[in-house]
Amino acid sequence: MNSRARSASSALFGHRARRRWIHLILGGALAMPYVLVGSVVIGPLLGDGAILSSIGSQLLSFAIGLPLAAVTALFPLTRPMSVAAVRALCAVPDEALADGPARSRAAKQRTVAWFTLHLGFGGVISGMSIALPPFALFLIALPFAAVLTGSRLGLPPYLDHTWVLAVAPVAGVLFLVALAACAAAAGGLLARWAPALLGPTPADRLAEAERRAADLAVRGRIARELHDSVGHALSAVTLQASAARRVLDHDPEFVREALAAIEDTTRRTVGELDAVLGVLREAGDARSTAPAPTLAADLDGLLRRTRAGGLKVTATVGLDPAELPPLVSREAYRIVQEALSNALRHGGEGTDVTLRLTLGADPARAGSELTVIAENPLPASSGSAAPRPGGGHGLRGIADRARVLGGAAEWGLPCSNAVESVGKGPDPAAGLWRLTVRLPLKGHP
Repeated sequence: MNSRARSASSALFGHRARRRWIHLILGGALAMPYVLVGSVVIGPLLGDGAILSSIGSQLLSFAIGLPLAAVTALFPLTRPMSVAAVRALCAVPDEALADGPARSRAAKQRTVAWFTLHLGFGGVISGMSIALPPFALFLIALPFAAVLTGSRLGLPPYLDHTWVLAVAPVAGVLFLVALAACAAAAGGLLARWAPALLGPTPADRLAEAERRAADLAVRGRIARELHDSVGHALSAVTLQASAARRVLDHDPEFVREALAAIEDTTRRTVGELDAVLGVLREAGDARSTAPAPTLAADLDGLLRRTRAGGLKVTATVGLDPAELPPLVSREAYRIVQEALSNALRHGGEGTDVTLRLTLGADPARAGSELTVIAENPLPASSGSAAPRPGGGHGLRGIADRARVLGGAAEWGLPCSNAVESVGKGPDPAAGLWRLTVRLPLKGHP
């Protein structure tokens, strides 16, 4: 019994019930201007005195004001304000409510229904909260006023009965309990209806899914850019520094070239890193970011820095990179960069790399396509340049870049006609490793 009593008391007077009661009072306060407009409308018909003295006329004013409230609920800010109040006072989960103004017709209709219900219930509960507590307190105090009987402030004759004085305090308490029960019931109903009326519509869910997909795409692009630019630079700098250390005593000229290559690589990587981080900055701050590298402007420098790192690169460029669409040129540069970086990591210093860039026909799109082929032999599994555990992120990034442009990427061991799945690194026990990427030119700016 004690647990039931505590549960009932919490349901009527607990923290959640009190906050929902405040939410209803807020609805009553919002309803007051509309009630005043309603009283102005019916005032000339009933007379000004009738509005204040008649409960029926006040209810009529309230009934006229609610349709006006429904019309104003069509304003865009109504749903955000209602959602903020529900989240703060009604104990409704955040994910059950929509953010932003109602845009679709269905969402606007639901917002109108919610606003009308909130003001309707709030107006009734607010009126009860104003009228019932003083009357209930009067009934509770009535027995103690019996001493006033016979004086000028004495009780009216119809209250001057023993049974009335005995029942009055109980009735007063029941009135207060009934008021709390009505407020709890109305608040509970509004909290239950809030997800249906203020929750996200299918259009809202689709917009949120598109926003999240766009965020994930930006994050993926940033991750690829960081991996390709910083990863390549670290691999190149590591090999250049290692080679310079080995010949430090007897080949100072090579050491100077290696240090110059390290300086050039790190300086350029800082610029590329600034360009990548520019994606995270607010609009208007992009003036401080460096332009993204392209085949047309940066291929020669990339080959020069890679050769300085110890790779023997034989490059065949069967096209004019300046004629490529800018988007294809930027993505192709990153693909070539990652291909050379893979050769540095897995092949080590002195590895022969053959790079071919050709322009051919694209039968599927009745246009041209850029083909990037990179080949390099792999050392034995016992070599020091064995691939790192968990590798393959660069290959996955290459595949993602090609897929975004409508192309394709495959890699593996041509001698065994095996193409590895995305996520696996090259097998150092094999011989020749080949990466082939095809990028269509049609349809890209």
